[in-house]
Amino acid sequence: MSEDLWQQYAARMEQLAAREGLTYYPVEFERVPDSFMMEIAIYGLPVRMPHWSFGVRYMYQLVQHRMGHSRLFEVVFPGNPGRAYLASGNGLAENVLVAAHVLGHADFSHNNGLFRTSQEQVGHHIVDQAAAHARRIADAIEAYGQQRVERLLDAALALEQHIDVDQPLQRPRYPEFLAPREVPGGDFAKRFAALDAAADSGTESYGRQRQRAPVPPRPERDLLWFLANYAPELEDWERDVLLAVREESFYFYPVFACQIMNEGWASYWHARLLREADFLPSRLYVDAIKCHSDVVRPIASGDQLALNVNPYHLGFKIWESLIERHGLTAARRAVQEDDDFSFVRNYLTQDLADELELFRYKTLPDGRVEVVDRDLAALHEALLAPKYNFGAPRVAAKFVRTDGTLELEHDHTVDGRGLDPERAGKVLEYLGAIWRRPIELHTTDGQDAALKLRAEPQAA
Repeated sequence: MSEDLWQQYAARMEQLAAREGLTYYPVEFERVPDSFMMEIAIYGLPVRMPHWSFGVRYMYQLVQHRMGHSRLFEVVFPGNPGRAYLASGNGLAENVLVAAHVLGHADFSHNNGLFRTSQEQVGHHIVDQAAAHARRIADAIEAYGQQRVERLLDAALALEQHIDVDQPLQRPRYPEFLAPREVPGGDFAKRFAALDAAADSGTESYGRQRQRAPVPPRPERDLLWFLANYAPELEDWERDVLLAVREESFYFYPVFACQIMNEGWASYWHARLLREADFLPSRLYVDAIKCHSDVVRPIASGDQLALNVNPYHLGFKIWESLIERHGLTAARRAVQEDDDFSFVRNYLTQDLADELELFRYKTLPDGRVEVVDRDLAALHEALLAPKYNFGAPRVAAKFVRTDGTLELEHDHTVDGRGLDPERAGKVLEYLGAIWRRPIELHTTDGQDAALKLRAEPQAA
């Protein structure tokens, strides 16, 4: 395939996208070997910190690819400029479609509130920032040894979903002391208390010693931030690694929380731009439309149609329905204001769910599948359940005892499920390597019975 030819078509597609009202930061397109594309997809970024878990994911993806179950056409990274990596194995028609698809992604990330907030906090150059993180970790490996750094990354990456996106990326430590109590009474009582405090400097009203605030002052869901700031024996480079993983998690969160919207919007626009691209030869257009059909088809087929959901397909169909019923202006407002939770609940209607043959089901002991119901609200929640709390159990640091024991609490009532003791115990072991004091986790098992897991201190 001629390098110049697909770039010419990509440039024409950008001009068409601008005429159609798409707005985005400049996008840099780059063709890369298929093997590098797979590495980008596994690591999440073109250059990222080294860790054995990425190798495990790579082998799984490689097997899936060789069995024909997955193929990567492009990977996009929002920013200013945005970065789009295209697989060198793509044909011309595939790259024409991919160029249009990428522009849809760029428009979405530029205008969606969640993406914009993330980029304002993390910055617009995550690819460069991740490369800088990787260099610092490589330096740490050289200085402190592979085993010690890898143990720290074991814990950090086990907790990468345990952030609190309702808190800012840059946040101060907790206040060291409790705020002074409000003095009851009128002006005279307050002036009297002030005289008493002046006579006994360093104390609160009525001569009482200032009280240290508990740590944490309230349940803390941002476990990476909490450990980086309050683990008692961490060295500065260790805190830096935890905060680097946390920063990258803040970047990844909108991609996770808006997947259905984002992939659907990009698919809607690549289809629309292809239809409007009168500069494409008819044969190239037909081949590109065939690629579109492959991208937005349901993953399963036949009797299994409703058992898997392709986010490209579902998002594309919802956007088509929304624009047909309410117009493009309403759709753009949804881009700005929604994430997958509000998008699915607001715009996946009963008629559309019936058209797409979506339903809740359960698998019987003999392997047969039984439809549970077609209730729309239950369907919404079934689709969204894996997305709650960044896909992780809702666990918070609750209290640090005087002996240094850290108490964690799993909010199983919100999660609607217990924890697997074996997996949770392994994560606690990782935590022990950071906290270096006992850790207790209060949760429930699969039968909703109270369960307490404990990890003892781990050697550095």
